[in-house]
Formats: sequence, structure tokens, C-alpha cells
Amino acid sequence: MSCQKIRKFSHALLQKSKTASLCRGLKTSVASYGNVASRGPTNQIGKCCENGQSCGSNSGIQATGSTAIPTSPSPANHRQVAGKKFKEVSPKFSERAFTTAPKIDSKVYLWSRYNEMKRLVHDLIPPGVCSLLNPSTIYANNEVDLDEVEIYGFDYDYTLALYSNTLDTMIYNTARDFLVKHYKYPEGISKYDYIPNFATRGLHYDIQKGLLMKIDAFHYIQLGTVYRGLNPVPDEEVLELYGGTNHVPLEEVSGFYGKGPVMKQFMDVFSIPEMTLLAAANDYFNSNDIEYDPGHLYKDVSDAIGMVHIKGYMYKWIMQDLEKYILRGDETYAVLHRLASHGKKLFLITNSPFSFVDKGMKYMVGKDWRELFDIVIVQADKPHFFNSCGKPFRRLDSNGDLQWDKITSLDKGQVYKQGNLFDFLRLTGWRGSKVLYFGDHLYSDLADLMLRHGWRTGAIVPELEVETRVVNTEQYAQGLTWLQALTGLLERMQMHRDPESKKVLQDWLKEREELRAVTKNLFNPHFGSIFRTCHNPTYFSRRLCRFSDVYMASISCLLNYDLSYTFYPRRTPLQHEAPLWMDQLCTGCMKTPFLEEMAHIR
Repeated sequence: MSCQKIRKFSHALLQKSKTASLCRGLKTSVASYGNVASRGPTNQIGKCCENGQSCGSNSGIQATGSTAIPTSPSPANHRQVAGKKFKEVSPKFSERAFTTAPKIDSKVYLWSRYNEMKRLVHDLIPPGVCSLLNPSTIYANNEVDLDEVEIYGFDYDYTLALYSNTLDTMIYNTARDFLVKHYKYPEGISKYDYIPNFATRGLHYDIQKGLLMKIDAFHYIQLGTVYRGLNPVPDEEVLELYGGTNHVPLEEVSGFYGKGPVMKQFMDVFSIPEMTLLAAANDYFNSNDIEYDPGHLYKDVSDAIGMVHIKGYMYKWIMQDLEKYILRGDETYAVLHRLASHGKKLFLITNSPFSFVDKGMKYMVGKDWRELFDIVIVQADKPHFFNSCGKPFRRLDSNGDLQWDKITSLDKGQVYKQGNLFDFLRLTGWRGSKVLYFGDHLYSDLADLMLRHGWRTGAIVPELEVETRVVNTEQYAQGLTWLQALTGLLERMQMHRDPESKKVLQDWLKEREELRAVTKNLFNPHFGSIFRTCHNPTYFSRRLCRFSDVYMASISCLLNYDLSYTFYPRRTPLQHEAPLWMDQLCTGCMKTPFLEEMAHIR
């Protein structure tokens, strides 16, 4: 949708909101005299605006039954101008006329407001509004001026190299077989195949209770998203397990790097097969009434997943079939060449071994890929690389063998292993906001850089692409808008406490819960969106906003922006602030300026 259309839509929203407010004010005034409720739930909705008649026009409200209602131009004590003198106009009727007004029917009145709101919501969402979000947008948590950025740094896995979902199945199957063959777990676990899209990134796992769940930014468990094995745990049982509350205390939830004494948060894309294997193994034991220690299971599954990486299975699979596993390599090539051609310095810090990185980069960028980078560091052991000064840099020769010489500078064309950020900063002098580093793991890649060293950080969140497609559907737009409107209606109408009104409000609460479930299931039927619970940001979202200046689906999103572009964070309204429609509609929704130039890459 063009910016002009967005402006027209915004103007229409504003006008409809004003009109609706006037209508509601007029109807509320009438209702207070007892005439609206007597007409039923639907037949008076929007009457003041029909036939092109303005709510603010001079046509008055006519009398209903035997009760006289004042017309709008002649309220009590209205002052008329006659030259320079003001004349008080007496009321046409006394207040005693109102004492005989029929009593308002609260039930009819509530349903009248409900239908009015539903019609308004339907009118506020015109065709085409559901495709506003661009999946190639870069979103800003903090203001970033790319003109100030001189040095670009990158992680490798799920940053420069994106992998197909086939890799998750391979990791799961291999770790499951490790669990059975090497850790002597029951053979029945082998019958559990990988379940795509069961788990989502950012979930928490209660190690002792064996529960997988989603927690919001305020440490509350989202009821309906707690799983024991592959089965949801009833809300009542969750509350009982956690002492009558769904709140997880600070000392039990994940620590700074995602692992606390009770909870572990799974933050990287590689963790999705691990969560699925934990769920499958728990399910086997629970389904067969076999007693086991959830703490031992957690450690063994974690070790089995680790063996896939330590023994090099994952590296072997990818290197044997790069085309099968690596996605969008041509976009990685385009990003790096564009940055280098504009005189930007590039560096790579990854935990992966050089032979693996070298083969993948040759596939995506070309055999001379190292000429684009000023510094290449492999097997860095992040996050320790960023928060410890223990390990010195070691240089690798052309065969990948470690050299014994002391490192006094980090030179272009060389490959280094291990090391630490303190030596990196000392040897390069690359500090502050002139450095922008991209990674997918909020803790291992970004947290220390943001909090301790003042680098700019960019989070790669591949899930954004999928979630944006959901947000752009008409079903989501209609459902969420009505959910918000219904919630507001519940908030305003809760003062009606007679039995009939309470029943209406209970019906609305039930519909609200159903709408929440439908909205959640559009993203993932088990856990919903990785960014939100019912209404709060998730714990993952909280960390994303805290540890990243900008975030995006892939580094290819950089191709959409000029290298002097400034990213401005959206001023989202606080609870006590009124939302500004143009700000909410336009920011992050418009087509990015260089999208057309990417057509050959897409």
C-alpha cells in the first residue's frame, strides 16, 4: 500500500473515530434518559450518522413515547448572541419531566454497545490494509545512524549462513539415537519422529518438573502454553504446581545467559530440535508410567544434542550437501560485496571451525571471500570471548594448523582462533557506535557487546518472515482488532453489576478467550507467537529489545537501505498516552526504499 493510501486510511480512521465518539456520546446521553434500551440491541446503532446526516448537525433527537427529549440546538441555559448582549434561554421543560422515564434495560444496552462496536471495527479495516508489513523491513529498538557505522561484524551460523529446516530433523534424529544407544534410554523413544513446528524459540524449560512453557516479560507463565511431554497441562494443575500462582520468581527464572537454577531458556535456532527431543522423551516416560528423574533427562538430552556438534555431524552433513542445507547464499554475497565496495571494514567472529566456515563461504561468496574481511576469528567460544580475557589469540596456517607465534596484531588475510574481546579491542581500536555486529543468539552474540562495550548490535530473527505473513492476513487483522475492541468494551462496561449484565459480560469474556486462542494458533498451535503472550511481550521479546539496537529476518534486509540511512525507533504509546494513528500505521509498514533493486536476488 502506498504512503498516500496509508494517509487516506489514517484520515478515515480519525474521522470514523471522531464520528463514533460523537455517536456514542449522543446515544449515551439518550440512554441516560431511558429511551435507547427500549428499542432493542441493534436497531439504533449508528442512526445519528445515517443518510449522510452529521452527528453534529442541528437536527435534534425526537421524543420517545411520552418522554420529551431536548433537541440539540436548545439545551438548558444555552446562550444566544444578540449583538453584544447574551440572553439566557430558559429550558422548555422542567426536570420533573424526567422522573417518569422508563428504567434502562442494561442487557439490551450492553448488546447495543457490542453491536455498535463490532460494526465500527468492521468499517475501520478496509480492503488492502492487511498487507502493510514488509518482511524485509529492519526494525529499530534504538536510533542507529548507518552513516556513523564504519565496521560491520558478523556471526556465521544463522547469520551469514541460513539453514533449511531439514537440518533440524537431522539433529533431532541423531541426538535421539545417541540417547538410546549411548545413554541406554528405552528403545521406545526411537519411535518418536521429529515434529516440525512443535516448539518455538525463546521457550523456558522447568528442569525439575519437566515442563516446557512460554513466559512473558513480567515472569508470568502464559496459561495454555505449558506442556508435559507432548500434552498440554491444565491451567489448574499449573497453578497448583507453582504454589497457586503462574508467576516464576526472579531467582528461579533464567539468569543472564539464559540458564537459571530451575529454568533454562532456549534462545537460538539450534535449540528447537533439543526442545522437541525433551518433549518426546518426557512423553514416553509419562505415557508408559515409568518413573524417572527429569533433571537427569535434561542433562542427557543436552549432552546428546551437544554430541551432534562436538563430533562434527552437523558440519559433515552441511559440507557434503551445501545446496540442500544453505539458503539464500546469493544474498549474503550481495550484502558483503556492497559493504566492502563502500569502504566498510568487515570482520567475522564465530564458534564454528575454519574448515566448515571456509567451505560455506566459498559456496555463498566465492573462493576469494577472505579478501572481503579484515579479520576472521573462528572457534571463538562465545559468549566467553566477549566477557573473559583469559584465552589469547592463536593464528592458523593455510592448512588450518595452530601456530605458536605471539599475536601482536590482527592482520587481513590471516585466520585466528579463540582469543577474547579485550585483546580484540586493544589490537584494533574498534570501539563504540562505529561498530555494528550481527548475530542470532541474543545472549552469546549480543548481550555483552550491548551492555559492556557499547557496540551497536543487530539481531537476526528468521521467524520474523513467517510471523509477518501471519500478521498480513485478513483473519489476523480482523481478529486482533475485534479482540482489542472487545477488551476495551469489557473494561468500560464492567460497572454494570446486575445479574443480567454479569451474564452478558461473561459471554464477552468467553468470546475474548476464544479470540485469543484463535490468534495464538495462527502462529503456532502449541505456543503461539515468539514475540507475544496474550497481550504482553514474551521474555524473548524483552531480551530482544534489551540486547539489540535493530532486528530483522536476515542480513539481506540491509540491501533495502542506503548506507547512510538512519533507523528511528517507533514511538509506541505508553499505557497513559494516546496512540497516534499515523505513527502506528506508517512506521515499519511502508515499502523499503531499495526493495526493487533486490528483485534479481529474490
